[in-house]
Amino acid sequence: MKYEAVIGLEVHVQLNTESKIFCGCSTRFGSDANTNICPVCLGLPGVLPVLNREVLRKAILAGLALNCNISEYSKFDRKNYFYPDLPKAYQISQYDKPVCYDGFIDVSTEKGPSRIGITRLHLEEDAGKNIHSEDPNKKVSYVDFNRTGVPLIEIVSEPDITTSEEAYQYLMNMKAILKYLQVSDCNMEEGSLRCDVNISLREKGVKKFGEKVEIKNLNSFRAVKLSIDYEIKRQAAMLDEGERIVQETRLWDANTNLTYSMRSKEEAHDYRYFPEPDLPPMEINHEMIQEMKDQMPELPFEKRNRFIQQYEIPEYDAEVLTSTFQLANYYESVISKNVNPKKASNWIMSELMGKISDSEKIDEFPVTPEKLATLLKLIENNTISGKIAKTVFEDMISTGKDPESLIKEKGLEQVTDISAIEGLVDNAINNNPQSVEDYRNGKEKALKFLVGQVMKESRGKANPQMVNEILIKKLSS
Repeated sequence: MKYEAVIGLEVHVQLNTESKIFCGCSTRFGSDANTNICPVCLGLPGVLPVLNREVLRKAILAGLALNCNISEYSKFDRKNYFYPDLPKAYQISQYDKPVCYDGFIDVSTEKGPSRIGITRLHLEEDAGKNIHSEDPNKKVSYVDFNRTGVPLIEIVSEPDITTSEEAYQYLMNMKAILKYLQVSDCNMEEGSLRCDVNISLREKGVKKFGEKVEIKNLNSFRAVKLSIDYEIKRQAAMLDEGERIVQETRLWDANTNLTYSMRSKEEAHDYRYFPEPDLPPMEINHEMIQEMKDQMPELPFEKRNRFIQQYEIPEYDAEVLTSTFQLANYYESVISKNVNPKKASNWIMSELMGKISDSEKIDEFPVTPEKLATLLKLIENNTISGKIAKTVFEDMISTGKDPESLIKEKGLEQVTDISAIEGLVDNAINNNPQSVEDYRNGKEKALKFLVGQVMKESRGKANPQMVNEILIKKLSS
């Protein structure tokens, strides 16, 4: 391909405060339409906004985690435009003095590691939501103002992204960081995280940017990835045909996996920014910034590196286990009970994660870290085999009981008595003379068959290692 893509992302993240950015109305999602509203968020005459301090705190925390500088002086501005769900006909946002600036996120893809710059992180209020009638005979729309005034941070990247995979990893890393900070639930289905893509193409080696196309209406990271790949192909085909790329805003259609034009440059908004007269500028002193730094939790990449070094587990294991802080906490709770870190990692990734749909809700899982640790210790001391442990684990999930009680109830203790295992081995040898002969003729599979016969007769309770050792000894004599 003779072209390279120049990509920048604009990400809107809803902060998970209890109340809105400039008033005391609830931010709760799913309330009846137009119930979480007041004169302030409706922009009625004579009202004044008051900044929610928790919004500023969470924005600074996010900025620090994204390696941003924090502005000592920051202000709000009015962004003027008309839309039915914007009751004031302007949005309180930030223009030239954002609260955070000059940050970065490191990503790693097939082409290697790269650093994606963050131009700015600024605060703003959300707009409402238009709901269009699904009845084709009714050309009517309704407006729900519940979301009006919900606090947002907008995170604008530098145009450092060149592939859809880089964009995807950038978003995944950002989401993980924000969720570790617990400043947002980043739920794209509820609109807590929304993304717009700016993309242009230029011939390789050329420094000048091509015409920029913006893609809106992206409601998943997968949609971001697919839309970038499509737009690169679309623009490349146009350039190959000698056509001119028009600066425009396009929408993504998830049903057809195509973008289509929404408005051209000529229709673009002039927002006429000017300083918000009803809100004083914010002065953020060093003490406040240091307080935020002191509150900073261990971030995903820090936790991953610590897991690799402290617990000596592979990088892949560490990545999986630190994908959410809830899962990471669960894992560390298990191994705090003197359980082998690698064995705990294997069990959690292979058995436990197959039973849960959302690792963020692992605290609701019926098998607590203490119970899982007990189960792993029972495998380690040969009380039960690994195979039986899987059955016990299923029963722990369905009953909530501890493993020791279940093992005792069902008589599942592993058989480790040598004389008892020898009796089972003798039966397997006597009942399968052909397999004995095959083994003595060098067929290793015959040994596995005989082991299986012993395990079957013992209902899986015989110690597999002892069965192997005794079988080999008897077959060799």
